[in-house]
Amino acid sequence: MAVTVADPEPGAPHETTSKRRKRPRFSRAWLVRLVAAGATGYLYYLSFAPRPLWWLAPIAFAGFALVLRGRSLRGAFGYGFVYGVAFFLALLVWLQDFLGREFGPWPWLGLSCALSLYFGLAGVLIRVVSRLPLAPLWGALVFVALETPRAWFPLGGFPWGRVAFSQPEGAYLSLASVGGAPLVGLAVVLSGFGLAALAARWWEQRKLRDRRLIAPLVLTFLPVVAGLAVWPTVATGAQDGSLTVAAVQGNAPDIGIALEGQRDVLRQNHLAESAKLLGQIQAGKVPKPDLLVWPETATAVDGDDPAVDQMVNSYGVPAIIGALYRLPDGTAQNSAIVWDPKTGQGQRYAKQQLVPFGEYVPARDIARLVTPFVDDTADMRTGDGSNAALSVAGTKVGVFICYETAFDYPAREATADGGELLVVPTNNAWYGPGEMSYQQLAMSRLRAVEHSRAVVVSATSGVSALVAPDGTITSSTGLFTADALVGRMPLRTQTTLSDRLGAWTEYGLLALAIAGVAGGFVLRFRTRRASAGTTSGDAAG
Repeated sequence: MAVTVADPEPGAPHETTSKRRKRPRFSRAWLVRLVAAGATGYLYYLSFAPRPLWWLAPIAFAGFALVLRGRSLRGAFGYGFVYGVAFFLALLVWLQDFLGREFGPWPWLGLSCALSLYFGLAGVLIRVVSRLPLAPLWGALVFVALETPRAWFPLGGFPWGRVAFSQPEGAYLSLASVGGAPLVGLAVVLSGFGLAALAARWWEQRKLRDRRLIAPLVLTFLPVVAGLAVWPTVATGAQDGSLTVAAVQGNAPDIGIALEGQRDVLRQNHLAESAKLLGQIQAGKVPKPDLLVWPETATAVDGDDPAVDQMVNSYGVPAIIGALYRLPDGTAQNSAIVWDPKTGQGQRYAKQQLVPFGEYVPARDIARLVTPFVDDTADMRTGDGSNAALSVAGTKVGVFICYETAFDYPAREATADGGELLVVPTNNAWYGPGEMSYQQLAMSRLRAVEHSRAVVVSATSGVSALVAPDGTITSSTGLFTADALVGRMPLRTQTTLSDRLGAWTEYGLLALAIAGVAGGFVLRFRTRRASAGTTSGDAAG
């Protein structure tokens, strides 16, 4: 006689031992979800510069949330990891231009996979908080909170690809003036997760007039409405006069890491382009600047430098010169130096956040096993944060250098130190003609709104740009061309709410995320305990 087996799920068909069929271990649904995770990760990448497709980011997060819906913790980790791999492999492909063929794809693949572990962990924790009220909000908090440890580890932190960096324009950008990059990121992810909850709820009910649609509807559109409402408060006018700034882009050969041995070429290119610009100024074709800016490590400085002295003296105005500065003990610092036409070298800001393997070698003994150039690369010395705002041209100019744009604290310190204008010397010639320079420029545009300051991006080989306090690019150069930009930049003194809150916004969101995860685990424990108690009662009955 056939024995009837209890339904594993309500509504599932009955089976008998005689008719029981072998079920496949995995259904095809997991493959569909895997492909969807990769596709939405790539869609997230497409929201980044140089494409002006900022609105793709919340759509990508909506797709990610739908992939995670109903998954186990292990499955959520896997899908989150795949989402991250698809995103980072596309975003960081410029690493191949930097390292060249001799290194192969392994550094690019390794870094992409390491960063994707954060996305896998995000998938797990998003599932943990998925049963809490207003689950999309808690999920968004979790995802953005994990960007904080990513700025610490690995290799001293690598925050490239933060959600906010996909928003150099559009509805959400204004929120940077309120809560900086963390609040912008939260708004984007919340819209996406809210949209996913809205779609899922509607699909379950198939009713447009269901009250249960109200909460996800609000969570989807509230960040957009908030961003649009804040835009009128984003000011761009001068508050302490203005400054005519010239940014010189001398250009560099596109040879990746081999550029290390071409410092004399960089120096001569910038001297030549400066001379060309001076000729245009003297001919009346270009207005005379109040301040001249050279990009990151455009020259090396070891004591006096008569050639730069003469160049600055010819202009008759002060300059900020990006230089590899040699200290008395022989070590070097990546610096921005005030250069006066009469007195020469003055105040100096030294880069605090150094590029791993480019400006220092972490875990040198281990790196030596896999990296052939370790013994030829000396570690630079980090700056101590002093002179974040340099006194020059009758005002204070805040400086942060290249890679520091990806971190919140250097621009915050430059503004807090009194900077009325922000200058970002950068050298992206290492990374080829790909998207890296555009990605970094997007970060500078975000910093402009975050601190209500105009920004001068001075790049060795592009993209150099003059950015208004609302993030608008007023002029820019192309990649791998010798060029110069001259423009009138407003000087501003007003601080934003983001400046006043500082890192408390980030830490506050992190604390909320931790509280949400704790609440999610408590709820899961109680649910399982209640379920186990019910099962025991049924068995006893």
